[in-house]
Amino acid sequence: MSEKKYALITGGSRGIGRAICLSLAEQGFDIIINFKSNKTEAEITKS
Repeated sequence: MSEKKYALITGGSRGIGRAICLSLAEQGFDIIINFKSNKTEAEITKS
Protein backbone atom coordinates (compact mmCIF):
# COMPACT_ATOMS: atom_id res chain seq x y z
CA MET A 1 0.00 0.00 0.00
CA SER A 2 1.24 3.47 -0.90
CA GLU A 3 2.33 5.81 1.88
CA LYS A 4 1.53 8.86 -0.28
CA LYS A 5 -1.36 10.95 1.03
CA TYR A 6 -3.93 12.59 -1.24
CA ALA A 7 -6.54 15.25 -0.51
CA LEU A 8 -9.54 16.33 -2.59
CA ILE A 9 -10.40 19.93 -1.75
CA THR A 10 -13.69 21.38 -2.98
CA GLY A 11 -13.72 25.13 -3.40
CA GLY A 12 -9.94 25.09 -3.40
CA SER A 13 -9.29 28.11 -5.59
CA ARG A 14 -9.83 30.79 -2.93
CA GLY A 15 -10.60 31.55 0.69
CA ILE A 16 -10.59 28.76 3.26
CA GLY A 17 -10.32 26.09 0.56
CA ARG A 18 -7.15 27.66 -0.80
CA ALA A 19 -5.66 27.93 2.70
CA ILE A 20 -6.39 24.24 3.26
CA CYS A 21 -4.74 23.35 -0.07
CA LEU A 22 -1.60 25.26 0.81
CA SER A 23 -1.42 23.83 4.32
CA LEU A 24 -1.85 20.22 3.21
CA ALA A 25 0.66 20.68 0.39
CA GLU A 26 3.22 21.88 2.94
CA GLN A 27 2.53 18.68 4.89
CA GLY A 28 3.38 16.55 1.85
CA PHE A 29 -0.08 15.78 0.49
CA ASP A 30 -0.80 15.57 -3.23
CA ILE A 31 -3.76 17.89 -3.75
CA ILE A 32 -6.72 17.57 -6.11
CA ILE A 33 -8.40 20.97 -6.44
CA ASN A 34 -12.08 21.19 -7.36
CA PHE A 35 -13.51 24.59 -8.23
CA LYS A 36 -16.65 25.94 -9.85
CA SER A 37 -15.65 28.88 -12.00
CA ASN A 38 -12.46 30.61 -10.97
CA LYS A 39 -9.82 28.90 -13.09
CA THR A 40 -7.33 31.76 -12.75
CA GLU A 41 -7.28 31.55 -8.95
CA ALA A 42 -7.13 27.74 -9.11
CA GLU A 43 -4.02 28.01 -11.32
CA ILE A 44 -2.45 30.43 -8.81
CA THR A 45 -3.19 27.99 -5.96
CA LYS A 46 -1.72 25.14 -8.01
CA SER A 47 1.56 26.95 -8.48
